[in-house]
Amino acid sequence: MDFQHPSHVRELQQRLTAFMEEHVYPAEHEFSAQVQKERWKSPPVLEDLKARARAEGLWNLFMPDERFGPGLSNLEYAPLAEIMGRVFWAAEVFNCNAPDTGNMEVFVKYGTPAQQQQWLQPLLDGEIRSAFAMTEPAVASSDATNVETSITRDGDDYVINGRKWFITNAMHERCAIFIVMGKSDPDNPNRHLQQTQILVPRDAKGLEVVRPLSTFGYYEEPGGHAEVVFDNVRVPKENLLLGEGRGFEVAQGRLGPGRIHHCMRLIGAAQRALEFACRRVEDREVFGRRLSQQGSVRESIAVMASKVEMSRLLTLRAAAKMDTDGTKEARDLIAMAKIMVPQLTSEVLDMAIQMHGAGGFTADYFMAEAFNYARWCRMADGPDQVHMMALGKQVIGQYNA
Repeated sequence: MDFQHPSHVRELQQRLTAFMEEHVYPAEHEFSAQVQKERWKSPPVLEDLKARARAEGLWNLFMPDERFGPGLSNLEYAPLAEIMGRVFWAAEVFNCNAPDTGNMEVFVKYGTPAQQQQWLQPLLDGEIRSAFAMTEPAVASSDATNVETSITRDGDDYVINGRKWFITNAMHERCAIFIVMGKSDPDNPNRHLQQTQILVPRDAKGLEVVRPLSTFGYYEEPGGHAEVVFDNVRVPKENLLLGEGRGFEVAQGRLGPGRIHHCMRLIGAAQRALEFACRRVEDREVFGRRLSQQGSVRESIAVMASKVEMSRLLTLRAAAKMDTDGTKEARDLIAMAKIMVPQLTSEVLDMAIQMHGAGGFTADYFMAEAFNYARWCRMADGPDQVHMMALGKQVIGQYNA
């Protein structure tokens, strides 16, 4: 395995790092202040940063299709996503934020030319935001075949009824389109052919954003997460994605890259936490010695550094496998990364918080918000237990073939 990234990726790393240092880190507190004034509106500082990033060619770096982006592989994109992940909201500066990245890839892979023109292009331009609506409050949505939202054919239309929650971006004033997963054929004996995905514009009659939802008290403005009701929402048949009964297929095609993107960004948060901790322990003195001279602190720093590097190597291995053999063949490595990276990142952040004393819990530092992200990532795109169940089955089968 070649651990050296090619020259064009190293150049992008340098440019992205410089952009973060010059423009993003200095804007962290300004961003927080502005979103508190108009919570669900993109703050001016973010719009300024997006315009600057696009002008500098640091835009849509996630997009592997050269028709719509730079055409980087997963392995090439990984170190760039890591840099963005050092600030929770920074990915949007470069139009590389979830769930828009996954939704854009859905439009590229499965959208009709008309759907691409109407929704993909504005997303690529950063003009609108989007949401992916699958999780439901009334059922265990970790088993996607449980979803109860109905998608019923009625002449030339489909009618959608159901309730979803933790729908990221739904609160954003620019969220213009929802990709909704529901059941169009609930009686099909094949449970994986019951589901369909369909496009629902934000202004569709009967679509109600009920309330924002917090995680550990964070509302993650301006995108947020929301509870959403679809009450006899009617859309034309042209809004169907790929075809009836193919919703599970679309979901699997979407979630594989999305899972590894989360891992890439989390490594950035863990790496930054390690750096903060190293500077902190050199700066503080207890019992007549700097914290950095205390044996227990050195042990913690060693463990933190090891966990960051383990996470990075596992994620790069999964990304490389995706590039060479495809997402399906890389599913075991993706599962390993999705299980371990959020957990290891949470542990690194927790240790960094401890080294910062009471201040580590506050918004004076980035760690508390990053910890919230790492913790909910253990639930997003499938909880740990589902990935462990599938991975365990695969590994047992591998050694008993």
